[in-house]
Amino acid sequence: MIATQLDAALEHSDLAETASAIGPLAEADRMRSALLAAVGHDLRRPLSAATAAISGLRSAELTLSPADREELFETAEESLESLAGLVTNLLDVSRVQAGALAVSLGPVDAADVVLPALDELGVGPDTVELELPPGLPPMLADAGLLQRVVVNVLANGIRFSPTGGRVLVSASEFGGVVELRIMDRGPGIPADRRDEVFLPFQRLGDTDNLTGLGLGLALAKGFTEGMGGRLEAEDTPGGGLTMVIALPAFDPAAPAGHTAGTAAATGTGTGTGTGTGTDEET
Repeated sequence: MIATQLDAALEHSDLAETASAIGPLAEADRMRSALLAAVGHDLRRPLSAATAAISGLRSAELTLSPADREELFETAEESLESLAGLVTNLLDVSRVQAGALAVSLGPVDAADVVLPALDELGVGPDTVELELPPGLPPMLADAGLLQRVVVNVLANGIRFSPTGGRVLVSASEFGGVVELRIMDRGPGIPADRRDEVFLPFQRLGDTDNLTGLGLGLALAKGFTEGMGGRLEAEDTPGGGLTMVIALPAFDPAAPAGHTAGTAAATGTGTGTGTGTGTDEET
């Protein structure tokens, strides 16, 4: 009986070790499959559009009016910009996952990243409501990375807001931490699936499959964690999703904060360029 129990225990241990070894392989295989699908679909669309536009401009068989030529140039330019953004996102994800994200920390005011983010997205008061109180201490952050975080998260909130609804961007400080809260009134995400939106190549809630690589929130989380902060999802009171970007408040008396070179992002983060991947919501 003892020998039988020992055999069973050893077999169970072997199975547990095998399962533990298979888990990372399965995840790597999933990521590889998702990457191939993304490259095959999302990168092909802008590349095909740009190729078609350039071919039309070079064709000797077509007689193009100035307006037609201008339209083809615009198509090529927009498609190549989109392609460059997608490739940048993929490179950023690889840097975050490798812990090789370049970060330079310093004092950053919330308004100095939120207002440029609104300009980048081309949105105004009819789309986004701001509550940035005066006297809010600056955050210890990398201004460029933080703006990209805000752009990605805000674009996601706008995308899933109902027609006519506005996204609220507010800021507050408590206990030496400054929080930027981006609140939408969209469908939200079930509590048991919130962690999934921060994984690369996720498009929870998307139905058109035309919204990019699904890297927006993954990149945002990776960038935030690379700066020593956190990005979390919460319910919006009354319905919707609230994304909380929390970073340490800047302390002038503390040693100069910088991580020029590399900063290993903790957690599962992965981190856009601009908008892009969607995510509810990725």
